[in-house]
Amino acid sequence: MDSESLRLNTENLWTRLVSLLSKNSEWLSAKVRFYLPTVDLDCTKALDPESIDVQLRRLHTQSLATWESFIHSLCMELDVPLELEVPLRSIWGPKDEFPKQLGAGEDSHPGPPLHHGVKRPFQSYGSSPRRKHCRKQQLELAEKYLKLLKTSAQRCHGDECPGASPTHASPQVYIPPLLQWSREGTTKGDPEATDDTDVSFQDLFNFKAPKGPRVTVLLGKAGMGKTTLAHRLCWRWADGQLDRFRALFLFEFRRLNMITHSLTLPQLLFDQYLSPESDPDAVFQYLEENAHQVLLIFDGLDETLHASSTGADNAGSALALFSDLCRGTLLPGCWVLATSRPGKLPACVPTEASTVYMWGFDGQRVEKYVSHFFSGLLLQELALAEMRASERLRGMCAVPALCRVACFCLSRLLPGSPPGQSTALLATVTQLFLQMVETFSPHGTLSATSLLGLGKVALSRLDIGKVIFSMEKDISPSLMAFGAAHSLLTSFCIRTSPEHQEIGYAFAHLSLQEFFAALYLMASDTVDKETLTYYVTLNSHWVLRTKARLGLSDHLPTFLAGLASHNCRAFLCHLAQQEEAWVSSRQAAVVQVLRKLASRKLTGPKMIELYHCVAETQELELAQFTAQNLPVQLSFHNLPLTRADLAALANILEHRVAPIHLDFDGCPLEPHCPEALVGCGQVENLSFKSRKCGDAFAEALGRCLPTMGSLKILGLTRSKITAQGIRHLVQALPLCFQLEEVSLHDNQLKDPEVMSLVELLPCLPKLQKLDLSRNSISVSALLSAVKVAITCPTVRKLQVRESDFIFLLSPITETAVQQSGASNRQDKDNLKKERQSRSLELRLQRCQLRVHDAETLVELLQKGPCLQEVDLSGNHLEDEGCRLVTEAASQLRIAQKLDLSDNGLSNTGVTYVLRATRTCGTLKEMHISLLTNTVVLIFAREPREQEGSCKTGAPLTSFASSVTSEMSWSSRRIRLTHCGFLAKHIERLCGALRANCELHHLDHLDLSNNSLGDEGVALLAQLLPGLGPLQSLNLNRNGVSLDAVFGLIACMSSGQWVFHLDVSLENDHVLLRGAGTRSLQGCQLEPRSLACLCAALEKCPGPLEVNLSCETLCDESLKTLLQCLPQLPQLSLLQLNNTVLSSKSPFLLADIFNLCPRVQKVTLRSLYDAALHFGSKEEQEGMCFGFPGCRLGQEQVEPLCCALSSCKGLIQLDLRDNLLGDGGLRCLLECLPQLPISGWLDLRHNGITQEGVLCLLETLPSCPSVCEVSVSLDSEQDFRIRLSKEEEAGTILRLCECSFSPEHISRLAPSLSQAQQLTELWLTRCHLDLPQLTNLLSLVNRPAGLLGLRLEEPWVGHISLPAVMEVCAQASGCLTELSLSETQLWLWLEFPRQEDNSEAMTNRLAHCDLGTDHSLLMRRLMETCARLQQLSLSQVNFSDDDTTKSRLLQNLLLSSCELKTFRLTFSCVSTESLVHLASGLGYCHHLEELDFSNNHLCDENIELLMGALQGTCRLKRLHLSHIPLEVSSLALLIQGLSHMTLLQHLSLRHDQIGDVGTQNLAAILPRLPGLRKLDLSGNSIGPAGGVPLAKSLIHCGCLEEIILGNNALGDPTALGLAQRLPPQLRVLCLPSSHLGPEGALGLAQALEQCLHIEKFSLAENNLAGCVPHFRKSLPLLRQIDLISCKIDDQVAKHLAASLMLCPALEEILLSWNFLGDEVAAELAQVLPHMGQLKRVDLEKNRITECGAQLLAQGLVQGSRVPIIRLWNNPIPAEVAQSLQSLEPRLNFAFFDQQPQAL
Repeated sequence: MDSESLRLNTENLWTRLVSLLSKNSEWLSAKVRFYLPTVDLDCTKALDPESIDVQLRRLHTQSLATWESFIHSLCMELDVPLELEVPLRSIWGPKDEFPKQLGAGEDSHPGPPLHHGVKRPFQSYGSSPRRKHCRKQQLELAEKYLKLLKTSAQRCHGDECPGASPTHASPQVYIPPLLQWSREGTTKGDPEATDDTDVSFQDLFNFKAPKGPRVTVLLGKAGMGKTTLAHRLCWRWADGQLDRFRALFLFEFRRLNMITHSLTLPQLLFDQYLSPESDPDAVFQYLEENAHQVLLIFDGLDETLHASSTGADNAGSALALFSDLCRGTLLPGCWVLATSRPGKLPACVPTEASTVYMWGFDGQRVEKYVSHFFSGLLLQELALAEMRASERLRGMCAVPALCRVACFCLSRLLPGSPPGQSTALLATVTQLFLQMVETFSPHGTLSATSLLGLGKVALSRLDIGKVIFSMEKDISPSLMAFGAAHSLLTSFCIRTSPEHQEIGYAFAHLSLQEFFAALYLMASDTVDKETLTYYVTLNSHWVLRTKARLGLSDHLPTFLAGLASHNCRAFLCHLAQQEEAWVSSRQAAVVQVLRKLASRKLTGPKMIELYHCVAETQELELAQFTAQNLPVQLSFHNLPLTRADLAALANILEHRVAPIHLDFDGCPLEPHCPEALVGCGQVENLSFKSRKCGDAFAEALGRCLPTMGSLKILGLTRSKITAQGIRHLVQALPLCFQLEEVSLHDNQLKDPEVMSLVELLPCLPKLQKLDLSRNSISVSALLSAVKVAITCPTVRKLQVRESDFIFLLSPITETAVQQSGASNRQDKDNLKKERQSRSLELRLQRCQLRVHDAETLVELLQKGPCLQEVDLSGNHLEDEGCRLVTEAASQLRIAQKLDLSDNGLSNTGVTYVLRATRTCGTLKEMHISLLTNTVVLIFAREPREQEGSCKTGAPLTSFASSVTSEMSWSSRRIRLTHCGFLAKHIERLCGALRANCELHHLDHLDLSNNSLGDEGVALLAQLLPGLGPLQSLNLNRNGVSLDAVFGLIACMSSGQWVFHLDVSLENDHVLLRGAGTRSLQGCQLEPRSLACLCAALEKCPGPLEVNLSCETLCDESLKTLLQCLPQLPQLSLLQLNNTVLSSKSPFLLADIFNLCPRVQKVTLRSLYDAALHFGSKEEQEGMCFGFPGCRLGQEQVEPLCCALSSCKGLIQLDLRDNLLGDGGLRCLLECLPQLPISGWLDLRHNGITQEGVLCLLETLPSCPSVCEVSVSLDSEQDFRIRLSKEEEAGTILRLCECSFSPEHISRLAPSLSQAQQLTELWLTRCHLDLPQLTNLLSLVNRPAGLLGLRLEEPWVGHISLPAVMEVCAQASGCLTELSLSETQLWLWLEFPRQEDNSEAMTNRLAHCDLGTDHSLLMRRLMETCARLQQLSLSQVNFSDDDTTKSRLLQNLLLSSCELKTFRLTFSCVSTESLVHLASGLGYCHHLEELDFSNNHLCDENIELLMGALQGTCRLKRLHLSHIPLEVSSLALLIQGLSHMTLLQHLSLRHDQIGDVGTQNLAAILPRLPGLRKLDLSGNSIGPAGGVPLAKSLIHCGCLEEIILGNNALGDPTALGLAQRLPPQLRVLCLPSSHLGPEGALGLAQALEQCLHIEKFSLAENNLAGCVPHFRKSLPLLRQIDLISCKIDDQVAKHLAASLMLCPALEEILLSWNFLGDEVAAELAQVLPHMGQLKRVDLEKNRITECGAQLLAQGLVQGSRVPIIRLWNNPIPAEVAQSLQSLEPRLNFAFFDQQPQAL
């Protein structure tokens, strides 16, 4: 086509296009607004053809892409004739250009203005110099610009709500969301928005900032209406409703982020918003001068870029300008309002900025919005009905954006739909968006390709953090047309540089972009499952904690979870053009990821997001799994939570069975969010801690609480609740009968609100605690609360201390509730008993109480119940108030304590208090200290109360009552410390004390820390008899001298009321108490003073203990003291503590026996502490001397031994930690025969080396009294020698870590040969190698006797048997016993060795088949082992590869004609080796014991072994345990056993013989009359084998031990055994034998006839209901084992009583049962009577603190048991630690902590 034809055709098309659009002018206007957002259109006028032509030319000249997209939309959305559509697409297709003559090109078109209808010059506002203007001209320009601003705002925001589609109806009335202040400065008015339709936006700016900027930050989650509110503010201002502002500017950060050049504030205001028509300098100057009337709104602060790119530090960026505005460096005094999603705000926001939370809609606002949305009355009613019927839909509509979408969807779904069907399609947010997309489609159909295309664009932009995109770079024209046609995209103009502006496009809402991204991920076949699941993640957005910029895909996981719902499957199949299985697999992948996330431990924000995702999936199994994986304590901290968030949580809780605790700490909460928890029966603990909670929150909580049936603990703290909110709670709480704890502390409540809550106490029967701390409470309200506490029967404690205000209550029991329904007379009796038994604890500390308040309080308390404790400390009662309270104490029935500390009591007031308490019979102790302001009175229970308590606690405490002697109820203790008493006050003080003690006995008087001096003490000593017999008198820190002390001693000697004197003049310490001890510390103890002291002590009654302490005690003083000892026959202990003694003191003390034969033990430690113990002649058993750490060397040994030689009975000498060395040891050994010692000589840590050890060995022949030596030269430095005067079997020498060298062996061997009394030598890790051992054995030779050598070295476990035999062949003596294991080698040698050249030796050697090279070795070995009687080998392997060991062992057995015992255990024996062993055993005709247990043998080997046993007719002990026996092997064994008529011990443990084998064994048992022990444990024996076995035991008359544990014997076998138990039975062990109570009881009764029984075990059997007990004495029973038998208190009582019949019992094992305190009490009574008991095991039972205390008391009474195991009982750790410190024999640890004996 030529150019002329093209021109004519184009003109024709243009005319027809104008004609077509004349009929669709509204559609054209909408498209022009979309593609050209900067063009001003007058919507009130109809468009004529000329105007249509102008608009079309604007679209064409904008850009080619814009024109192509417009033509595409035209053909898609309008009904275009085919003859017009074809040329339109062909001529104005993607590659054609419009003829230039129809309009100017794109480059000639000036940039469009940023606001509709406002023109400005092309050039931007720069930095040119400002021109000078007169004031009038400046005002005119400013007024003109301000008018222009209002006009622009009216046109932009006056017609409809921002973002509304022009094709749908939208409400013309704005419904304000709920606003709530979070942080504000100086405010006036109510900072919280009201529920009116029109919110007074003045509240947002109704605060005063004294200096600096006025900044407000509006926080709200996505969809809450932040942008809508910003636009609404603009419209309000333009309409004159915000008259305090002259100018208002609105900026969106998502647009400002696109600016790449630097900005100044004038450029931001005029280039990016609206330019003045002329002279911008003058306008900006006016704005600066009137900054306090300028408001700048920044929308989307959360969308700012990171500071690292173009943040606040980048000068000239938009964020930098915002930062300067907030700091006041630009436009100081202006107002700044910023909107943002919750998260960390940029640092530029000042800390004093006000913060407002936007919470969306409550129920009333939702209905109001729906009513305004639907104009028709019918649709309005239908929509409201649907909303009210669906709790889920109503919850989603709390988000204004979702409410708008829901209304759009309902407008399409409601007509023609039955009730409920529409809301069924809107079950989740995702399904709501699906319906919205379909609603926006004019024809109701959607292109799958276009939807996926939009989704791809959405996802790609989200991945790079982009929400604005251009048609040239990011989106195709066809997709742009599709998005515009369905109202999915919006457009706007952006000036990116001073000379460039472009059109930007974005989704109508960020959530819509996330939704389309989720669609693409779920339905696109280009996205694999791994990529899909990568996006299913949970974001964490803590308030003020995370990064400044929030992610742009917060809701993407939620939409993915929603698309995983089965309700979305059909839509996804259509969208993806795939089969249902393909879609289902992708949905399952998303659900699986959520399931994994639900199993993890998540933070609060992630948990909330997870709950939303789970709700979106509509998967019941996932919801149940998530609910069961919730922690018991679910906490949320500093996280803004909406009603929708709590609704998602409640949805999960519906599927939970176990109770849960919810804790919201510091979380900004939507006021009506508690409504989401209505009906949550799983919540047991609910706690809110937030200043954001006000009256509206309390009202919603009040509606919620009665529906939570399991709620026990409620906390609402640190809130802003007023009287109005408390009224709602007061109405709700009485309906919560199950509440146990209510906490309303730190709520700034006043007296009326507090009292309204306190008066609820009688209405809450199960309440245990009410916490009203940190509220404003007056003294009058406090006294009213005391009255309630007195009258309310459940209150047991009222605690008030400054800000604390807590009630503790005892809930009404069910029994009490039942009694309340009885007759009136019974009611009165119950009420009387309740008042008598009830006690109240009252703590009113620091409550500003005065004297008149004390009068009122006393009057109230006199009418109340018994008082457990009254604490009035820290008030202002002074002397008079304290007197009033103490005088009334006798009437108040105080059971424990009255505390009047810190009440301003004076010195005179002390005597008032003393006299005021003279009539109080229950006063036990009084402590007054004016220095520490302490005034405490302790009371004792009255005798009637004590008797009642004893009767009540009789089952557990009847035994405990006799353990400790308690003070008489009428005696008392008085402590008057730091009261400033002088000598002149003594007479008046004693008068007051006498008045106080007229009716009561004074036991203890404490006058410490006063200023009595010697004069006062002397006067007091004269007046003491008038106070009665005191048990203690404390005169510490009263300035007393030693002369006064001697006067006190004289006074003590004449009186019989005090026995203990403890004096330390250095510390000014003087204490007299009732015990036989005299202590003088810090005194200069010269010889004269000591003589005077001893003379004064002669008259003191005994027994007497004296404790002396001074800095240094000279030898003369020590001699004087020791010489005076015979004058003190009543002396039992003399101690010299912390006193330095001279180096001669050990010799003086060693000679004490000559001065005082009553001495039993003398200990001197480090010349610093000495102790002398005395006894009577009848108690004299021997003397013990100890001088550890006294620096004794070689020179002091001989004098010391000389001094000790006079002792007649020395039983212990302790010389540890001295400096003896090898020389001192040699000297000591030389003096040893002269020492009369019979016991341990301790020489540890004396620097003794190997030389000293060898010296000891050389001395042994001359020291026949040495019977045991233990030496270790390692870090422990052990060196002990035990001596005995009596002849013992032999001497045992233990040497460890001695590191002997070959030279030492040559000295060691002669010593061993000469020490005839030495019978055993233990060498442990002495570095003795194999050649040294060979040398030692060859060198040691004795005339006669036995010598045992026990060797432990690392190489023992690796040595071969031939090497051992070669060593043994070199021994000088005959080998009688050989034992080889992995850890040790044991040899017994008999001397002298006898040469055997007889014919018998030649015959034995002939049987050996070793080569000629070994004949000499074999001959030596046969000579050495000719007397071998025992051979034990363990962990020795005999393989087929090397038969040398087995042949050597065979030859050894052949040569050992006297062998009686052969053991081969834990070894691996091959078949060939076993042939050799069996051959050798065949010649051991004297064999009595054979142990072949725990070896690895095959069936063939077992048959070989059984064959070898055929000839062992003299065998007495046979052990074949842990060898699985087959039928054939078992038959051979039983056949062999039938010939072993001398057999005494038979052990076949864990051999799997079963019932058949047991039956066969039972058949031959009558042929074993001498059988004494039978062990068949772990052989799978049931009743079929057990019953015949029990019957056959009647023929075993010598049987002493029966061990049949770990078999399923059952009661039939047990009853059979009970009928046939031999009378000489010693051991019966049947653990884990499937026994029941019947069998166990039968065995116990049968054991009563077995008087020799020593051990009885029925562990791990089910004995519930009946436990074995005895009725007759079992005098030899040592152990009873009933571990893990399911025994409880009820059945164990009989057992505890029967233990008294077992006097020899050493071990009681009752662990892992159900025993409680009752059995503990029974055992506590038994323990003192069991003198042989060594261990009681009560682990893993149900014994509490009470039971443990009773056991401790039983130990105190005289039990000798060293340990009681109590691990894993319900006893708190701190209680266990306290009990163990008092009684170390109670062991609460997992491992035994029993101290080892020396």
